Amino acid sequence: MKLLIGNRNYSTWSLRPWLVLRHFDIPFEDEVLMLSGDGWREALAARSPTGKVPVLIDGDLAVPETIAIIEYLADKFPEKAIWPADRRDRALARAAAAEMHSGFTALRNNAPMNLRASHPGKVDLDAVRKDLHRIGQLWGEHLGQSAGPFLFGEFCAADAMFAPLATRLRTYALPVSDTVGAYVEAIYSLPAFQEWLALALKEPWIVDDDEIDVIQGRVAPGTIV
Repeated sequence: MKLLIGNRNYSTWSLRPWLVLRHFDIPFEDEVLMLSGDGWREALAARSPTGKVPVLIDGDLAVPETIAIIEYLADKFPEKAIWPADRRDRALARAAAAEMHSGFTALRNNAPMNLRASHPGKVDLDAVRKDLHRIGQLWGEHLGQSAGPFLFGEFCAADAMFAPLATRLRTYALPVSDTVGAYVEAIYSLPAFQEWLALALKEPWIVDDDEIDVIQGRVAPGTIV
């Protein structure tokens, strides 16, 4: 199998299935497709059915969309416990993953994932306060039930879905509870995440659309090095 991904530093949707594949020791290759530069949209459209990443290639099957990829992997490798074994926990994990997929737009829009950066104080807290409250409520509830370190005890697909959001909390030093902070540390301590992070830190590419200093007008596009 091959997973087509975007730049590791910025591509939140690529990170999610990559973590599932690596953490659960499923053999695969990955290939980075650029999310900036001349002709990048055309090059991506030539490889992806949706013109977006990630895409999982398994033989002659191309599966786009992160949730669909994770469900495909869960079906193909049922012994891997990608979702919790308990039916109740599995339902709640899928609900949490779906909420992440469709929600938290304020955090996603105002605090783009940028693993190389540290930008404390640059996010308008009023703009993301509601999302921060919901994160504390949702993570706190599941961690309280499971006793951690991950939402349902052991790392599962729901944690992979929330991993990019956890990085945003650290990059922008957003105010969170001790419980939420401990969960962020658990994500960062995951060996699979550490591997992704190390590769992201070596990337030379800049995507202006995901750089908060460009978004907020502090620097001109094309000037970050």
